Amino acid sequence: MKLSAEQKQTVAQWLKKGASIAEVQRRLREEFEVSLTYMDTRFLIDDLGLNLAPPPKPKAEPANAAPAPDGGAKPDEVIDPEFVDEGDAFAEDGEESADPASDVSGAVGSVKVEVDRLMRPGSVVSGNVTFSDGNSGTWALDQYGRLVFEAKIKGYRPSKDDLQAFQRELSSQLQRQGY
Repeated sequence: MKLSAEQKQTVAQWLKKGASIAEVQRRLREEFEVSLTYMDTRFLIDDLGLNLAPPPKPKAEPANAAPAPDGGAKPDEVIDPEFVDEGDAFAEDGEESADPASDVSGAVGSVKVEVDRLMRPGSVVSGNVTFSDGNSGTWALDQYGRLVFEAKIKGYRPSKDDLQAFQRELSSQLQRQGY
């Protein structure tokens, strides 16, 4: 895909003004009639030697702010809960694995993330998580990189801090596993 020098300069200006990859992709399509996938847009930005603007810092919440009515954060994306198999890890012969050492686990603060030794059907990697308030659930990543979380208690939403700790620990665990 070739862009003129003027088009490259325009893309650089968009990024300096804080445009996201998705916004650059949309504007390329609308303004230059250049249709790229999200990943191709990311590669274009890298090829041009440009960098994304750092994300804006979140505003500090006032100390007297009331918590969300359900006590936690809402997910950004709803993913089909049927993706997650409710069963535990299974041994190769179909028997449940009772070996607790079969899980690789770690904890950040009081959020504990476990990676299954044998992945659940339909997932690339899967495991369990226990949050600081004692509630737990299962998680899985599918082949498209989508994260699925299913709480043991219907309607449970972990706090924002627990979600962030979960994401950090999950990322750390997956890196150690070579994902």
